[in-house]
Amino acid sequence: MTPVLVVVALAVLLPWVAVPAASRLARLLAPREASVALAGAAVLLAGGTVAVLVALLHVPFLAGLEQLPLTGVTTHWPAVLPVAGVAGALLVVQAVRLVRAVRRHRAVLARAWQLTGGATAEGDVLIVPGAEAEAFALPRHRGRAGRVVVTEGMLESLGASECAVLLAHERAHLRGRHHLFSAAADLAAAVHPALARLRTGLEFHLERWADEAAARSVSDRRLAATAIARAALAGAAGPGGHGARPLSVSTGPVPLRVQALLAPAPAGPEGRGSRLTVAGLVAAVVASTVLALGLAYGLHEYVEYAAEALTGR
Repeated sequence: MTPVLVVVALAVLLPWVAVPAASRLARLLAPREASVALAGAAVLLAGGTVAVLVALLHVPFLAGLEQLPLTGVTTHWPAVLPVAGVAGALLVVQAVRLVRAVRRHRAVLARAWQLTGGATAEGDVLIVPGAEAEAFALPRHRGRAGRVVVTEGMLESLGASECAVLLAHERAHLRGRHHLFSAAADLAAAVHPALARLRTGLEFHLERWADEAAARSVSDRRLAATAIARAALAGAAGPGGHGARPLSVSTGPVPLRVQALLAPAPAGPEGRGSRLTVAGLVAAVVASTVLALGLAYGLHEYVEYAAEALTGR
């Protein structure tokens, strides 16, 4: 019974321990590398959690395959059936949450594409009529290529050079396939509540990634900062009411993004101490995930060992 309870405890606690390490790591990295680190950590930790729950659910079935009577199993592991039942229930909850997350993503894309029905196409840009100030990256959907969507109200709120920053920002989202990073983190958060913090941090770093790409495209960080701030203010001043959107220029904590653009371009951590810190944080995240997966495998091995002990094989 003790190994089972240890597995349960670690399956629940590991993501809570690994998430702060991953978040700290992201703050030490450039936006692109930070986004990759957070999305990767979310997927790995979610996968480890699911693997442990599946292993717990399969313990009674594994005992059956080893030809152990159920009464003998419950005698030696009184908690095995309740734990397997809880694991199964959690997997059902996760499945329901995953389905809802997928449907939510599809609904957001479908609504966003509906808004472009009366839009005018100019290359990869769709200009939507209306006074509301909005701009967002619309990824590929049902065979339609990805597009940058911007309203007339947003274009009227910005100067020509600021519009160039805005379009470069949204194109960076499309080029980097940032919607896949966001979707991966959202699905991971549906698996374990601790991973919701990674989703929030990832949203910020994805916007920073696009901000830096826009600044490089115009070779003027101050202009990029001004454009991002004005676009966000224009969007906040509008009537709103369309609900959720794909990745947008006004997403995330805009003041922090503007402050970062007014500073020198980000670089990787320098110095031996910083490199050791990054290496240690990476090792913590990877070790947490590997341990979760190893627990799933070890649980199967434990059942086989117990079977041999009980049957004398």
